[in-house]
Order: sequence, then structure tokens, then C-alpha cells
Amino acid sequence: MNEEPPHRVGSPLGEQAARERAGQVSVLGNPDTLRVLSALASGIKATEIAVVLNADLSVVEQAIHSLELVDLIRSDGDVWVPTADAWVRFGRLLSSESIEPTTPEASVTALPRAVSTIVDDLSYRFSSTFSRETVAGYVAQSYLLLSQRTRVREHLLTMTARYAADRLDALATSQGLVLRDTPEVLFVCVQNAGRSQMAGALLRHLSGGRVHVRTAGSSPAEGAHPRVAAALEEVGVELWGEFPKPLTDEVVRAADYVITMGCGDACPVFPGRRYMEWDLPDPLELDEDGLRGVRDDIRARVLQLLVELKVEPQDASR
Repeated sequence: MNEEPPHRVGSPLGEQAARERAGQVSVLGNPDTLRVLSALASGIKATEIAVVLNADLSVVEQAIHSLELVDLIRSDGDVWVPTADAWVRFGRLLSSESIEPTTPEASVTALPRAVSTIVDDLSYRFSSTFSRETVAGYVAQSYLLLSQRTRVREHLLTMTARYAADRLDALATSQGLVLRDTPEVLFVCVQNAGRSQMAGALLRHLSGGRVHVRTAGSSPAEGAHPRVAAALEEVGVELWGEFPKPLTDEVVRAADYVITMGCGDACPVFPGRRYMEWDLPDPLELDEDGLRGVRDDIRARVLQLLVELKVEPQDASR
């Protein structure tokens, strides 16, 4: 008889980390303080919170003081903004909106028989999380999304398995069905062949695996561009078989940080996430020096992101 498949739940907290988080949870146990943090996460200025929430100014000031003491907000000039701890650990608490994900309606019955094998494998892998029907819907839709965008059929099934697994993993994360002690970052550009792939590869490399990274495109290309891979190899970073993936809602919901690069309004906005726009030219429209310049710009931004996430960069000297 098959054993129950492993279910990833992270690792136990250390004593210091537990004390730190207990302090944050204690502060957020006050409804007024939680509402103030939610208002700041929604972009409301501290000077306007009392009016928006119909709360006493003294209550708002005390809440801001308490949030600062436990490192859930920081001063950015003359405004208060949530910290990485606030987004990563408590982002889902900061919105009153509840969005129920829907299972894709695509069916595997009209698809190649090998797709059913993928369903079998992933149904076992996610058996403690999702029904076979849910898994089958995501596998079928993933196959169709990828097959519409690639002419290379040789690796289509392998890509389908990886893409569907990643989407199901994201769905589980967004529903709180798996526990992680790492920030979730999503990079989105138009083709998912240049900027977002560079950013994803650099963040994986520089974080040493301490940040969970996904990438996607609003209009994905057929494959990752060789020039991008070559530029990354020059600084000791590899793409590790990455391929362009269509942007879907569950990967956005799973993210703590959503970083867009030139894709306009294509990325859906869900409350409780930190959205950032990196204004970068498309490196594939530039010559080699221009492409390297974009790579180095992205690397600098990734290093700054790691500072915000309180993750010590690895191999940052290269």
C-alpha cells in the first residue's frame, strides 16, 4: 500500500523568531491596531486614517506606535508603510475581501492520453490538499494554455506537469493549506522571456533559496530567449530550464510581493499584497551592452528587495 505523500509544512521556529512573531501577533490581537495596519496597507495616509476609520486620533497614534515597535511598519520619509514582515506574515489578514478560487472547467478527456498520467501523478502528490477533479481541471487548462503558445511539442508534457504543479502549489499557498517560512515573490513582464526571467533567476541565486520565486507573462513568448540565458551565465547565474508561463490568478494570490515590468494593467490586483513596478526597457530590444545594463539594473533592484525582505544575499560580490 502506498504511503501518504509528504506534505510540506516548513520547519519549526527558533526561540528568538517565535518571541518576535508572538509579539507581532499580540499587537495585532487589538482590532484597532489591525485596522490601522490594514489602512496603511491600502495606501491610506496616516494623517487620514482617523477620518477614514472613524476612530479617535489617539487610538490611531497608539496603534502606529505599537506597530513600529514590533517592526510591522517603518517610516518612509513622511509616511508610514508596512514592512516585509507585515506583507509576508499577515498580508492575508489586511483585507475584508474574500475571493473563492474556481476550478478550471477544461477536461482531460479530449486531450492526449499522456495528460491523464500527469493527472495521476499530481493527484497523488496533492492528495492531502485537493480532489482529483480539481487537479484534473488545472492540468487540462495548463496543457491548453501552453499548447496555444508553443510550437515545440517535444517538451510540452513535461512543461505541463511542471506548470500545473506550480499552479496547484500556488493555489494551496493562497488558501493557507501549506505553511512556509519564506517570502513569496512573483515577477511579471509581457513575454516572460526577458526581464521577469532575469529577475527570477537573480533572486533565486542571490537569496540562496530563502525566497520562493515565480515568474509569469501577460503574453508569453514561445521560449526563454538565449540572449537572456547567456547574459545571466556571464554573472554565474543559470535559468535552470525555466520557460514562459501564462499569468493566472492563483500565482498572484499566492504572492506576498508582485513585481511588474512593463505589462501595464494585465496583472490582477488582489488586496493584501505588495505591488511594485520596476520601470525597465525590454532587454530583447537592446544590443548586448544594453541587455547587460538591464541585467545589472535588475540585480541592483533584487539586492535592494532582499534588504527589504531581511534576507542576507548570497554571492553578492559577483
